[in-house]
Amino acid sequence: QLQLVESGGGLVQPGGSLRLSCAASGLPLEYYAIGWFRQVPRKEREGVSCIPARGDSTYYTDSVKGRFTISRDNAKNSAYLEMASLKPEDTAVYYCAVTKWPSCIAPMAVHEFDFWGRGTQVTISS
Repeated sequence: QLQLVESGGGLVQPGGSLRLSCAASGLPLEYYAIGWFRQVPRKEREGVSCIPARGDSTYYTDSVKGRFTISRDNAKNSAYLEMASLKPEDTAVYYCAVTKWPSCIAPMAVHEFDFWGRGTQVTISS
């Protein structure tokens, strides 16, 4: 069974940066697409970014394009989300998720992902 653990969240001022990490255990990630979602209270979980198994054709939701960068390191069985120029509206719990498919489907949908981490809180505030 695949287990995912996110880390790297925290409190950052607007305009700042954070790097989220997703460490996997139990199964190799190399065959699967990896996604990052975020959720704020009383709202649906939103797909932020996805990277396919081959690492090409990455997907970003419009609100983070040009500011966030997704990457993966199959040797470390990990994925990352580099977040820059952070805004208060980026505040959310961020989740790492893995789908059994090798490709990303846009727009991202929660039901297409099979394994989930517990999330890491990201707060953007001055």
